[in-house]
Amino acid sequence: MVSITVNTSLGGASGSGFVIRSDGYILTNNHVIANAADQKGEIKVTLNDGKTFGARILGRDAAYDLAVLKISATGLSALQFGDSDAIQVGDNVIAIGSPLGLSGTVTSGIISAKNRAVTSGSGTNESSFINALQTDAAINPGNSGGPLVDSTGAVVGVNSAIATLRSSYGSQSGSIGLGFAIPINQAKKTAEQLINTGKATYPIMGVMVDTSFTGTGSKISDRSGSVVADGPAAKAGLTAGDVILKIDGVVINSSDELIVAIRSHDVGDVISVTYSRSGKVSTVKVTLAAAKN
Repeated sequence: MVSITVNTSLGGASGSGFVIRSDGYILTNNHVIANAADQKGEIKVTLNDGKTFGARILGRDAAYDLAVLKISATGLSALQFGDSDAIQVGDNVIAIGSPLGLSGTVTSGIISAKNRAVTSGSGTNESSFINALQTDAAINPGNSGGPLVDSTGAVVGVNSAIATLRSSYGSQSGSIGLGFAIPINQAKKTAEQLINTGKATYPIMGVMVDTSFTGTGSKISDRSGSVVADGPAAKAGLTAGDVILKIDGVVINSSDELIVAIRSHDVGDVISVTYSRSGKVSTVKVTLAAAKN
């Protein structure tokens, strides 16, 4: 685990991260370093042995709230990746980070739930939608970007303290027994894209949803252009006003849940979409496309 400090003209901030490659690659949350990127600030990474390095942003992705930093160091101890798909509710986990600047803080708990639709980010328009792991291990400001590890010490998630349940569950925040982590299987894919190309993409259906819809499911907006011409949804026959009820047989309760369900897949995946139109329920296959950066 590493501690990350950010200094800009508007002030400072801190967070956590961890080594994913021994030659100086660090994974953290985008919201930890976003101000430094936007305002050309300074990022410092402090290792467990107390050594501090200047860091540059190799790539960042607001959609999944992830960023990869690079420091000029070699021979570092990289953490082992686990399998976030295999972890089960009730499994023991440990959150490691620097809450409130207290470096190397360890808290323990269990996996309370999987596939929890949450949003994460800095509170700006750069919101992320995450199919998160929920844990009762204490995750507080400063824990963001640190690893959530299983009983073997393998990383199963990236802690994200600024995570909330948003419209699906009112305005409750991700604290006091409600901690959220980005599944490592998703984080690993995004990190590889950021290292290789400096940017990452995510899958889309090509629709605009009506976030004010209060009925069951997620409604495609009635506004003109809400279904992208020649996009995945349009090719499958979906139209404005359709209400999406299920993705791959899993019930969708809100627009957030729909976005998270889509982003948990890969570009090119074929998904089953059950929807309602004028009282009639139908199911179509949709091939997900890549979002344009």
